[in-house]
Amino acid sequence: MDNKIMIIGEKESFIIRVLLKKLADAGISAEFIGPEVEKIDELWYSSSLVTYYLEKDERIPNDIRTFLIDKMAADDKQIVVIGEPSDTEDEKLKIPGDMIYKKLSRPLDYAEYIECIKSYTKKAETGELKKSILIVDDDPNYMSLVRGWLKGTYKVSMATSGLRAIKWLGSNKVDLILLDFEMPVTDGPQVLEMLRDDDETRKIPVMFLTGRDDKDSVMSVMELKPEGYFLKTIGKDELMTKLKMFFMARE
Repeated sequence: MDNKIMIIGEKESFIIRVLLKKLADAGISAEFIGPEVEKIDELWYSSSLVTYYLEKDERIPNDIRTFLIDKMAADDKQIVVIGEPSDTEDEKLKIPGDMIYKKLSRPLDYAEYIECIKSYTKKAETGELKKSILIVDDDPNYMSLVRGWLKGTYKVSMATSGLRAIKWLGSNKVDLILLDFEMPVTDGPQVLEMLRDDDETRKIPVMFLTGRDDKDSVMSVMELKPEGYFLKTIGKDELMTKLKMFFMARE
């Protein structure tokens, strides 16, 4: 993926041409295209951020909106929307809030937009925009293996015990916890209970990691109603696919 900015709009107006010139002067590569699925798809993987420029009283076409939402969910991209405040209200955009990086008002402040682009690019480069996963396991070798699989796609942290995980979560936020079911001192079920007893952590999704695949063991895991579980024999490709599907389903 390049650092090109894709700007989508109904027409390449004078304002859009000025915007493209301002971006070029700031050393930012950008390209304008109309609201056509084929053209957006063609530029998608060479663009790091999407901008949608709404003319007054304009709405994003339903087919374009659906396409953008699906693509952003799959590839962890976000969108900047430029328009009149009345046209960028949530009920009119109908785009999940966590997919919108920023809304900017018309008439557009070019300097504000350029700073917005630079801010997004910096966060993307440092991994701040990635979904974050905390792995909790008393086996450092297994934990490092899984971290190696995930670190290119997700922001990954590790804790070697349940109590260390609880302490870490006191000052950090995370999108998912991969929790070893069987650990000494404080096992997975106890950690899950502690998480659900705390208002700050009760809503964090938890998936168990377990080395047992017999029926009784699986039933004991699922009785605790986690978001899911993975056998520790799972391979990289299967794990990555299931995590991607999990995050897409939550968008």
